[in-house]
Amino acid sequence: MRMRKTAAAGAVVLALAATATACGGKSGSAGDKAAAADVYSHDYTPAKNVKLDSAVLKAAQKKGHITIGVKADQPFLGFYDTGTKKYSGFDIEIAKMVAADLGFSTKQITFTTVDSNARETKISSGDVDFFVGTYTINVERKKQVGFAGPYYTAGADLLVRKEDKSITGPKSLRGKKVCSIKGSTPLQEIKKAQYGTSETLELSKYSECVTKLLDGSVNAVTTDDAILKGFAAERPGKLRVVDQPFTKEPYGVGLNKDDKVLREAITKALENHIANGDYEKAYKGTLGKSGSKFVKPQTPLPRG
Repeated sequence: MRMRKTAAAGAVVLALAATATACGGKSGSAGDKAAAADVYSHDYTPAKNVKLDSAVLKAAQKKGHITIGVKADQPFLGFYDTGTKKYSGFDIEIAKMVAADLGFSTKQITFTTVDSNARETKISSGDVDFFVGTYTINVERKKQVGFAGPYYTAGADLLVRKEDKSITGPKSLRGKKVCSIKGSTPLQEIKKAQYGTSETLELSKYSECVTKLLDGSVNAVTTDDAILKGFAAERPGKLRVVDQPFTKEPYGVGLNKDDKVLREAITKALENHIANGDYEKAYKGTLGKSGSKFVKPQTPLPRG
């Protein structure tokens, strides 16, 4: 992700009472918030006797655990519950799938929260063995780190109130007010004359934009559809994603640039779990709760 990823994606309702205040609405309203029991989590059977000529993997095997960098503030994507002290979400499941194929059980995973502006540094320094967290593959980043995948192709989209049928895509925004975080790429895109947006609001957090959307101060929120789906999954009775993306953001697993063996192993792991149905189950149990349809990635995934 670009600059917009540096902002917090908000808190999920599953653990914090504060979220009810931040996002508006009454706690426990029918059809409003996803319940704690709805959190999807699965343990994947680890492969045995994995032998690869990967310096990163060998070091992790010697330690007996693998360290994975993730996000902690994106509902149903990468979220850390301070009550249960557990991570959950679609990206967390992707990380667990990859770790399993590398020979590590869920109990052998050390998740660590990494801010967007520190991803390349944490990967290059070896502080994390790989990173999974709405990480867009682009040319500049590939100069510093390697990427496996993409495992998901996101795109800038719109989050609206569920009952609002007037917004059907970016070209239906004339006379509407749209919110995003300061300096975000989708917000700059939506300001283009072709979309006719009459007014925009720039805040510091996506959760603040969602609050404005719920109380009627704005008509839509824009950022990557994956993040928006997380907020819609959080409040399926109140919010929906338009599902008309107007940019492309291929998400990859970030890893050491020079470890081509590990990159190929992670890409193969992603393909394995797409083929056996784990990927689809994880999507439907997380981002799919937004009501957005599942789209199976085309395989084989790109190499290099």
